[in-house]
Amino acid sequence: MLRTPKPVLVAALAALGFWSCASVNLPERPASPTAAGIIPRPWQMAMESGSFALVSGTPIIVPEGTEAEAAVADLKARMAASFGLDLPVARSEHPASSPAVLFKTSGDPLLGPEGYKLRIRTDGITLEAGTDRGFLHGVQTIYQLCPATIFDREGIRSGPPTVPCLSIVDRPRFAWRGVLLDVSRHFFTKAFVLHLLDELAMHKMNVLHWHLTDDQGWRVEIKRYPKLTEVGAWRVDREDRHWNAREPQKPGERATYGGFYTQDEIREVVAYAARRGITVIPEIELPGHCLSALAAYPELSCSGGPFTVPPGGVWPIKDVYCAGNETVFQFLENVLTEVLDLFPSPVIHIGGDEVDKSTWKACPKCQARMAAEGLKSEEELQSYFIKRIERFLNGRGRTLLGWDEILEGGLAPRAMVMSWRGTQGGIQAARTGHDVVMTPTSHCYFDYYQGQPFSEPLAIGGYLPLGKVHAFEPAPADLSPEEAKRILGVQANLWTEYVATPSHARYMLYPRLAAMAEAGWSPAEGRDWNDFCARLAAQFGRYEAAGMNYARSLFAVRMKPVFDAEKRECVLSIETESSGPELRYTLNGAPPTPRSRLYPGPLRLKKTTVVKAGAFLKGRPAGPVGETRFAAHAALGRKVSLAASFSGRYDGGGPLALVDGLRGSPSHTDGRWQGFEGVDLEAVIDLGKVRRLRRVETAFLQNTSSWIFSPESVEVAVSRDGQAFETAARLSGEPPAGPAPAEIKSFAFPLETKARFVRLSAKNIALCPPWHAGAGGKAWLFADEIIVD
Repeated sequence: MLRTPKPVLVAALAALGFWSCASVNLPERPASPTAAGIIPRPWQMAMESGSFALVSGTPIIVPEGTEAEAAVADLKARMAASFGLDLPVARSEHPASSPAVLFKTSGDPLLGPEGYKLRIRTDGITLEAGTDRGFLHGVQTIYQLCPATIFDREGIRSGPPTVPCLSIVDRPRFAWRGVLLDVSRHFFTKAFVLHLLDELAMHKMNVLHWHLTDDQGWRVEIKRYPKLTEVGAWRVDREDRHWNAREPQKPGERATYGGFYTQDEIREVVAYAARRGITVIPEIELPGHCLSALAAYPELSCSGGPFTVPPGGVWPIKDVYCAGNETVFQFLENVLTEVLDLFPSPVIHIGGDEVDKSTWKACPKCQARMAAEGLKSEEELQSYFIKRIERFLNGRGRTLLGWDEILEGGLAPRAMVMSWRGTQGGIQAARTGHDVVMTPTSHCYFDYYQGQPFSEPLAIGGYLPLGKVHAFEPAPADLSPEEAKRILGVQANLWTEYVATPSHARYMLYPRLAAMAEAGWSPAEGRDWNDFCARLAAQFGRYEAAGMNYARSLFAVRMKPVFDAEKRECVLSIETESSGPELRYTLNGAPPTPRSRLYPGPLRLKKTTVVKAGAFLKGRPAGPVGETRFAAHAALGRKVSLAASFSGRYDGGGPLALVDGLRGSPSHTDGRWQGFEGVDLEAVIDLGKVRRLRRVETAFLQNTSSWIFSPESVEVAVSRDGQAFETAARLSGEPPAGPAPAEIKSFAFPLETKARFVRLSAKNIALCPPWHAGAGGKAWLFADEIIVD
């Protein structure tokens, strides 16, 4: 049975655009927005002949009763700042006979709370909407029709703008189109947050999910508990080390890295967002991810502490709020009372993810709570915890939102679910009558790499290219039409363990946020990747005008080598995610230029070759260069026997990976490394007949942050019959004594002998050393090509 929300909550959500979009569809007509470069793609659009020039004195006509104050103010200010235009605002029921910009209230129910109609003629602009939010989105479309300099934050950069004549009828497909900004792992200033809100408005996004608290930092001032920011907002500075290789704060060390937002700053951000049609949703993590709070108030834990704010990764999340301590609930209710005063949003996010319950199992207070409440498991104890917080929030007219782990042990009666571990949690919640925001890691985690890791800034891992974001379908096909109405929308998440600066944050967000905006706004029918890529050219110009760093990974060259064992050659395909640029390549390891060979199709490599290729647009480099190294040698394509099998997760291409001629890059995810977890490598290669051997060469990857270590030793042995082996050479691998960056360590063995069989052995250190974050866990050995000359 579907729940019936309180009328006051329905009204609040509807006013913010979180309801009513899922059940009404506009009639679809073919849109042709490519020429105008509008992102996200409008529902209906028709280009017409002619244009309209905005000049100083052009009036903005706003009839009485039109809810367009924020949109009118933004348009007037932007035209003044970017083009030096003075557009006077006039309250009138009828437009003047002279050219004007008319804001007109629309009674069309199909537009919903965020839709608009835009008509540009040679004699003026008419913008219709039913709410200020609709007008704000329409104004953003007008900005995209102007020269890109309108997005320049530095002031006037060009003359009066001329916009093309057209007709648009537009509205979002989904009501929730959000972006999560994690400011706990790395703190971002108020100025950056305000700029980000401008950028979200540019993409017609309407929710900023502000992740304000986590283990590594508490970022919101709570006046009743000053130590939350005096202690919890600061950690020791370990920024020179990998996130997962940072030792905890030592006695006597000062915590100097961090920051927080005062309550006045938060009110400023919330008001600034509202003027741009954006709702700010705060997240206060509970019952886990709370070490920053426990460092300030250790009595809220099961053990009593002491704790320090961790400077880096923590796993598993064992130190959590004590579910058996009544003081914890008093604390959280007091904190949330101040949070509710700061954030008028109808929805409050409480986290609820990744709670290790081993501490609760050993805690007498928690076990007593379970007995008193008749709870059968710690999962039910977490559900009890969440439900108590929900009752508190519901009593103050707010709705609780949590990550999909809040489904475990029983979902709170009126809670909303944010589905991140795939879409299944969202499907389950929707089928039981709960509203859902889809944000699966597979399509929505913008801390993942968007190109080959060796050509990208450091990221947490994973691979999420632009095209995969653009292809995201938020409403699973196996939901019924009624169930699908519970899918409120989509959200992109920028977690910042590996993102410390505004420039890096923008690189991870853009242009993927343009693709996510389209997935949330535009109709699913007719979604076209090539058309989107064509419109991105205009979007890139806007990013550049605004000084926004953005990724060119769309134009990063991707090499796809396939080894042909029968012909003992490599067939190499070269491509980019976009089909637009020219591809040019070299065969001598030199960087490609606009005069290099034009890629004709798959290349066949028979000799030792270093291929480099790049994408070019209008004769200029468009993205990172790709590289493939192929080594031709006597063992190429020969039979390899392994004493211990490689991991299925890192097979390097299969059984012939060690003799396919393809060399690995500094990235362990490039598909060319063969990984061995906790075991030694012993590979015997049958050369087919006795041969004169002069050299054996190989390489191993070292990347301690990914638990990959160089071997303790590497040995080469040879044999004529495959039975009796004679050691020919041995080298020390010199495993690192501390954290070490990604590095390829080569081993060369000069020989002067004859043999048919070559055995290469590499001793794995087996377990991660005591200094490592994964101490005691299985260590990885990553092996490259075994070259035999």
